Amino acid sequence: MKPRLQASLGQHLVMTPQLRQAIHLLQLSTAELEAELAAAVESNPLLDWTDDQAPTPDAGANDGAPEPAEPPNPADDWGMAEGETWYERIGPSDIDDDSPAAEQVAGNESLHDHLLWQLHLSPLPPRDRRIGVALIDAIDDDGYLREDLEAFVQSLAPGMDASVTEVTTVLHQIQRFDPVGVGCRSLGECLLLQLQNLPDDTPGMALARQLAEGPLERLPRIGIEGLAAELRLDTADVELAVQLLRSLDPKPGAQIGGVDNDTYVSPDVVIWRHQGIWRTALASGTRPGLAIHRGYESMIRHASSADASYLRGRLQEARWLLRSVEARGDTLLKVTRCLIHQQAAFLEFGDSALRPLTLREVAQEVGLHESTVSRAIARKYARTPRGTIALRAFFASGIETDAGGEASSTASQARIRQLIEAENPRKPLSDARLAESLKAGGMPVARRTIAKYREAMNIPSSQDRVRVC
Repeated sequence: MKPRLQASLGQHLVMTPQLRQAIHLLQLSTAELEAELAAAVESNPLLDWTDDQAPTPDAGANDGAPEPAEPPNPADDWGMAEGETWYERIGPSDIDDDSPAAEQVAGNESLHDHLLWQLHLSPLPPRDRRIGVALIDAIDDDGYLREDLEAFVQSLAPGMDASVTEVTTVLHQIQRFDPVGVGCRSLGECLLLQLQNLPDDTPGMALARQLAEGPLERLPRIGIEGLAAELRLDTADVELAVQLLRSLDPKPGAQIGGVDNDTYVSPDVVIWRHQGIWRTALASGTRPGLAIHRGYESMIRHASSADASYLRGRLQEARWLLRSVEARGDTLLKVTRCLIHQQAAFLEFGDSALRPLTLREVAQEVGLHESTVSRAIARKYARTPRGTIALRAFFASGIETDAGGEASSTASQARIRQLIEAENPRKPLSDARLAESLKAGGMPVARRTIAKYREAMNIPSSQDRVRVC
């Protein structure tokens, strides 16, 4: 054998600085984008603010017509006074819709929603996805699966005949979701899942894993010294491992949700109906007025070699940033148009008309990767005739119907609420009766799932809803 040179052809993906920047900006919220751009203007003399921050209206969200080369002037289309921003004029009086237009702030994302969202991103077959939805329904707010797997499998029947092995496989997939440690069945398993995400050379790692598998439960009773004596280990080593375990989160599910409901958000896009067609445009501030500082740009030709080199570098950075901001807005509009096309009935009639929709469907329609769609709608909000809602609200998991189609879980919840609002207050409908009513309407939902939906909507049980007068 001897060393030699050999040429070969191959393809590989390279993450350029421009691509990294575009991906970073795409996943930012409007407030975060404004802070990012403000910092860029402060650090880059080739960037400057402008007064031109008017959004570009969409020619039509679902009419299939090509966009005009130059977008129309918002003041010409909507009769705005000179100097008035288009976004401020979009309100109840501008919507030709009979539905109430009181602005609402989107509710906080629950752990259940957060996990379902990641389930849609996972390349699972339909059967495993259905098992995953049921597992997520059974996970409590702390992130634990308290139900025994044997009992869980029995609860799936007769709608689904699954084995414990199948359920365990899907559960392991969910346990890789964010937040780390979710889907655990005990404190020890929760901590072990989090330890797996740490480097193997973390001080105290090996002993921490050993403690999490059992001995940790005796720590409150015998203390660190007693645990060290029991394991015949040095007290300092046990203390280091315990400190590592204490740095982990024993209730990972509590990280999601639980935020003050009085949090206000700024919409990233505006959705409205004009002459019977649903339209969309970027909200004011989504495309901030940034431009190249022409004064510094002109200095490049007259500056010294060192100064000119510095200015050229900053000029290139400024151009990359402007292109990334423009691409962010274009991607957001493209995805929003698709959502309007897919969920026009939801905008028209509300939650009961929300159809099942996944990231994969949207990604295929707009010609983007699923992860790009996910970043595009992360922490993004739309102002609609039904209030300000998160773009993620346009997505919903599906439930098979007797007619062979699918209904979204949100539509099921809306139907449950309608049935409860129409019930006899002296004889409220039990969860079993609600399940029978939904099944009679072609929407089979398990009783335990109805109980989960009812609790998520803060609706008391039938016993607590009894009214004698």
